[in-house]
Amino acid sequence: MSDNKRNDTKIDNTQIWVNKADISQTKIVEGELDAAQLQDGQAILKVDSFGFSANNISYAVTGEKMGYWGFFPADEQWGIVPVWGFGTVIASKHPRAEVGEVVYGYFPMGTHLLVNVDKATDVSFFDNHPQRVSSSPVYDNYLRCAQDPAYQEDSQAWLLNYRPLFMTSFVLDDFVGEHITDKVTTVLLTSASSKTAYGCAHLLMKHKAQRGGHYRVVGLTSKANKALTESFACYDDVLEYKDIDQISQDGESWVLDFAGNKQLLLDLQDLLGDKLSREVFIGATDVKSQTNKPKGKLHGQLFFAPHQVKKRTEEWTREGFNERYAQAWGSFNAHMQGKIEVVDYQGTQAIQDLYQQGLAGTLNNEEINVLTF
Repeated sequence: MSDNKRNDTKIDNTQIWVNKADISQTKIVEGELDAAQLQDGQAILKVDSFGFSANNISYAVTGEKMGYWGFFPADEQWGIVPVWGFGTVIASKHPRAEVGEVVYGYFPMGTHLLVNVDKATDVSFFDNHPQRVSSSPVYDNYLRCAQDPAYQEDSQAWLLNYRPLFMTSFVLDDFVGEHITDKVTTVLLTSASSKTAYGCAHLLMKHKAQRGGHYRVVGLTSKANKALTESFACYDDVLEYKDIDQISQDGESWVLDFAGNKQLLLDLQDLLGDKLSREVFIGATDVKSQTNKPKGKLHGQLFFAPHQVKKRTEEWTREGFNERYAQAWGSFNAHMQGKIEVVDYQGTQAIQDLYQQGLAGTLNNEEINVLTF
């Protein structure tokens, strides 16, 4: 889509809004930005492309609970699902945000974003727009692609889809390594075909020996996704959900939950009993299960990746954190080459259709998606 500039300053701005009370309901909202009205320190970013996966569905499902509606507020009834993408500065009244510069970061599902540029360095800048209600600076940071060692133009699709998810995979694996004991012989990951899950599984496998770990990494998935998940070669074992009785109880188990299916988690608690030493809740990829409210109490903890990022950044320094992350990303990127196909989607209808596929749980896990307006 072109910028459709009128009088050289007016910019058409298209957004997709989601009904907070019924996230299956979407609408197109057309607005306008005026570059001539920019305040000092502000810039307008054009969203060039963004990725889309079950992670974005989790943003919608947990929008109220986790504060995701606050990043790009619409109104009381409607919200905007956040996405990770590339954007270009097309208008600016900040000396450290130059027109034409390409950045990577958190965007609304739309064509443009007005930002208040803050804490600008050679590597990145932050958005501190007063309407933006953020839960972590991780989400407010825009990386300058020209200074980003991970950026390669020919691998944009991989960065769009895997980078934000793999950050969670990376710090979750680190969290496991920090807290797991020799008594744990099984680490279970639900929704094992999801990108964040198998990214974490790859690292758990990779780091097992150096940790002196005795655990097996076991993925739980649907019958439809079992063969695909096995083909990724990120797990010791892959089981269908109906086969959880095959889980070994020789030692203690951890559950890393990406699905958010309460009944499944209750079944695992009943099955494993005292052998279940820790449950960690990461995502909610199983949208259909969210309407079910089975009785029973879950005995786990919520994992919020930015907290672990902040902790390790302070301990390792930003440079040390980035170096460790780059090593982990390089390993995973090499491992996954040839296993996934890139598919492009363009236009508001195609984007909405893909969103509905995500809600229905029918996204093709053999593909990574690149979306443009």
